Amino acid sequence: MSASPYRNSGAQNEAGKTPATFARDLDWMTSEPAAEPSATLLVVDDDRDIRQLLASSLGARGYRVETAASVREMDQILARTGVDLIILDVMMPGEDGISACRRIARADGPEIVFLSALGDEHDRILGLEVGADHYLPKPCSPREILATVRAALRRRNAGGPSEGTQYSFEGWKIDLGSHELFDPEGVLVGLTDGEFAVLRVFIERPRRVLTRESLLAAARGPDSDAYDRAIDVQVSRLRRKLRSGGDEIIRTVRNEGYLFVPRVARA
Repeated sequence: MSASPYRNSGAQNEAGKTPATFARDLDWMTSEPAAEPSATLLVVDDDRDIRQLLASSLGARGYRVETAASVREMDQILARTGVDLIILDVMMPGEDGISACRRIARADGPEIVFLSALGDEHDRILGLEVGADHYLPKPCSPREILATVRAALRRRNAGGPSEGTQYSFEGWKIDLGSHELFDPEGVLVGLTDGEFAVLRVFIERPRRVLTRESLLAAARGPDSDAYDRAIDVQVSRLRRKLRSGGDEIIRTVRNEGYLFVPRVARA
């Protein structure tokens, strides 16, 4: 559960700063032209002050911002409103953020950014494993939050030269335009945005060794705040979903990276 940043005048908030300092850091976000096109964000945190600070600062940047104090409220908002990105706390009363992310993460769903005081490597990897696209540990500056939101939305809205093209490998079919993957029996396989981004890189660069760094740059962009262990997490999840018991689809090349083994052809 989040501790309120305003319980006493000298207390530090969850971003590791006093309320006054954190508020001053947010001022710069209102001094530039508003973002466009507008996207709808949902801030889910049981701390009212954090919800208000993020709603105010991100709203000033041109985003439409909804807020929820619990996962239950989040579900109610998602049922009635289209949301492009969720900023999600982990420790909340009732259903926690990890459970909620595991339940709602899907390829055609909103981007999910964890913002949590639980920031060690185990927590970050767990957050990515259950479907989050980013994990921001606190303390975290407003600039980093905004940069992460922008990067996630760019990736969500970006189109590339391969949009609308279909490929096949080992009986599988993938549509890079609709972000759909079908198994050899024609069953649609759900992928998170992060998983699809990595698989796309493999499809576009089959049968060559790709380093973790090159995978990360291609899948998440050169300004990504992620780290190379995130690629290991995504590859592990892809292997499970591709039902690859060994390395026949994605092979680990020791001390180098990964190799997508099958031949890929246009469908």
